[in-house]
Amino acid sequence: MHDEVTRIVAIRHGETAWNVDTRIQGQLDVPLNDTGRWQARRLAQAVAGESIAAIYASDLLRAYDTARAVADAAGREVVADTGLRERHFGEFEGHTWKDIETRWPKESERWRKRDLDFAPAGGESLRAFYARSVEAATRRAQAHPGQTIALVAHGGVMDCLYRAASRIDLQAPRSWQLGNASINRLLYTPEGFALIGWSDNHHLDDDSRDEPADRVGSAA
Repeated sequence: MHDEVTRIVAIRHGETAWNVDTRIQGQLDVPLNDTGRWQARRLAQAVAGESIAAIYASDLLRAYDTARAVADAAGREVVADTGLRERHFGEFEGHTWKDIETRWPKESERWRKRDLDFAPAGGESLRAFYARSVEAATRRAQAHPGQTIALVAHGGVMDCLYRAASRIDLQAPRSWQLGNASINRLLYTPEGFALIGWSDNHHLDDDSRDEPADRVGSAA
């Protein structure tokens, strides 16, 4: 059985300005801010000794650049996978949560109630997003039995993986953290995912070292 187990280090990207503003990013290509780049460096230091065999990341800049920091420390390349992109939020993208509630009250209510088949205009339903995210993670994990891989993606993808590993219904309220640049650990076997650790952000606790003078914002 040990040879069949894939160890997964699942990472949400570092912070962006839009995380601070509570603005929906979706599949818009928003870069890391200064704090996010600092978080990525600290994250890379934290996992540098873990013998990571492969690093897969969403091709969106905030995730890909976070993955590049990990890859540089591990001596690996980053493989982009569009299946690890954030949910496509269509017309919601670029707007704050408050904007959405004001401009699209009915749609906002369906979104907040986690209606599985609701998709913002031009966007993706929660059901479709979950299927895409879990399929991408499964496909990558299946290629590395007995090894450790990193998956660098987005808060929505992390949420899907947590639910898949914990057997929690998609419509259940979220009660777990999804911090930027936190380390989440799962196992994959042919039986599916299992959760072994979540939202480890100890590498971000001590901000007295390697801190740029222009660091702004805070971890989300």
